[in-house]
Amino acid sequence: MDTAYPVCAEKVEFLQAHWQLDPCYAFYGVDGSTCSILTYLSQIEDFCPSHLGKNHSALPWHKKPQAHEEKAEIRTSLSQLYEVIGNNSGAAINFILSRVQRMSERWIQAGLRMRQRGNKTVFNQMRVLLYPGALTGSVGQRFEAMVERGGPLGELVQWADLSACLTILGHNITFTTSQHQLHSFLGAAPGRGSCPIQRPLTFDLIYTDYHGLAHFQGAMGLAFQHYQCHFRILDSFGTEPAFNLGSYTHSHGYKTLWGRWGLQPLQYMTMFPHTPDNSFLGFVSVEAVRTEVKKEELEPKTHKKHRIAVVYGKQDYMWQGKSEFVEVISEQLETHATVYQPPGHTSSLPSFVKNHGLLTQEHFLRLLRRAKVFVGLGFPYEGPAPIEAIALGCVFLQPRFDPPHSSNNNDFYKGKPTTRQISSQHPYAEEFIGKPHVWTVDITNRTDVQEAVKAILHTEVKPFTPREFTCDGMLERVHAYISHQDFCSKSVPTWPPENALRVHLGPLGQSCVSVCQHSALVCEPALFHHLNSPSAFTRLGLSCSSVGLEVNHLFPAYSPWGRHCGLQQEPRLFSCAGSDPSHRRLCPCRAYLPGQVALCPNCVETGL
Repeated sequence: MDTAYPVCAEKVEFLQAHWQLDPCYAFYGVDGSTCSILTYLSQIEDFCPSHLGKNHSALPWHKKPQAHEEKAEIRTSLSQLYEVIGNNSGAAINFILSRVQRMSERWIQAGLRMRQRGNKTVFNQMRVLLYPGALTGSVGQRFEAMVERGGPLGELVQWADLSACLTILGHNITFTTSQHQLHSFLGAAPGRGSCPIQRPLTFDLIYTDYHGLAHFQGAMGLAFQHYQCHFRILDSFGTEPAFNLGSYTHSHGYKTLWGRWGLQPLQYMTMFPHTPDNSFLGFVSVEAVRTEVKKEELEPKTHKKHRIAVVYGKQDYMWQGKSEFVEVISEQLETHATVYQPPGHTSSLPSFVKNHGLLTQEHFLRLLRRAKVFVGLGFPYEGPAPIEAIALGCVFLQPRFDPPHSSNNNDFYKGKPTTRQISSQHPYAEEFIGKPHVWTVDITNRTDVQEAVKAILHTEVKPFTPREFTCDGMLERVHAYISHQDFCSKSVPTWPPENALRVHLGPLGQSCVSVCQHSALVCEPALFHHLNSPSAFTRLGLSCSSVGLEVNHLFPAYSPWGRHCGLQQEPRLFSCAGSDPSHRRLCPCRAYLPGQVALCPNCVETGL
């Protein structure tokens, strides 16, 4: 018994009874004897005192690997990436690889522009592992099957663009969808994952998803927590801090199928900038990278916009209950669809719709180049296709949701770790782009739809791509994250710098997301620590009769009843999301670069 190791005896008893349940214990020398168990618990894990006089910094998976001294330099070729991705197989991998190849020239050109703009600061080359867990095992088999039947491709778009972006930035990429290979890369002990890995982690950064996170935990044992600051999680719909800490989520009744990993919320990386508590990763709009245009498409007659509407929805079920809406559109526009048609099945689409079946990406883009309108049916939510359609000069016509969709009233969002209120099929397009490129209507109101279509037909709209969805924008953003985000440091964040902070005191019942939005700013969670002190309340002219430190995702906040000032005790619960009728929230807002909401003015290097 040793007070410095309070669970040692308990761990010894557990292994005496269960060491044979996982072959990894025998691999590390456990044979059931108390001596072998104590040796394991002091030299491989750190639950017991070392009886050999060794200290725990010498644990084999704790030792620092040799420093990686290579410097990152902008690359002018993606051939290295083709090889890395090409070692994997399947329909999803083929999609990723073909996308990277199709867009390669624009990535290279954007990299060269970044190098020309850049300052002389030298950055270390990162060793990066990319592991899309959703493409692995039985989940991966289901995903693969969906790719060929019109299933969601948004995540694959992100994996393709992230891979290309990191390669151009000069980092060292490893890409796998094999769990067996993952175990080999990590140095996992043979068995079921109860034991730590055999050696220190050899990757500086690991990009994965929620499925992959579980695979890492199952391979790394105790080492998973030690290295979790290295993870970046691709998470399309976002994870709010209230869902991130298991004990808090449970005790406050937040129900989620995901979340609860206890990471820093900024380690989650989203498809769109809808959750400021997370980092916005994004993707690149295909048309922003002008694919090769065939000669006949350059002829004025064939390249100009026709009176064509293309409906967004590749599977039959997405059209259910929408035929009246589509019919109104078809009165003024020739209506086309790209719905997957299983062999031998007759189409259930309305007769006035011309269905092309599932198109390749290239043919789909060619159809959009001719179309005037891209029509949303309400699902899928928040995908990349509307951004690409707008970049091709289409107007996006989409449904308004009243009441908004959320985890409380919608099966798709139920169980997702977010309280967001989704006001339309594509809130980013509605809020950040808007008219004349985006029209959001009540699709049950025939007159509204008719008037919107009429107005669209009388409006000339030029192709438009926000900077954040170009190669240049994504390179700039990902480079800034890699250079400045350090979740392994124990000190408070220093990026964005304090001079970016604009403090706002919210009204009762408003989240910091909406408080900052109302001032054309964005909430920046990395700046919350500047507001988490009694002096922050004083500077806002608030007089505190009491000050309390609590674990509460609404804090720092002010309650006018009793003039109570609440400070945050758990930094991982600093949250832009969250509101309460009895609290006025202290909000860390900041400005952002035009077309690049993730970055503030004067707080980013423009190049390498």
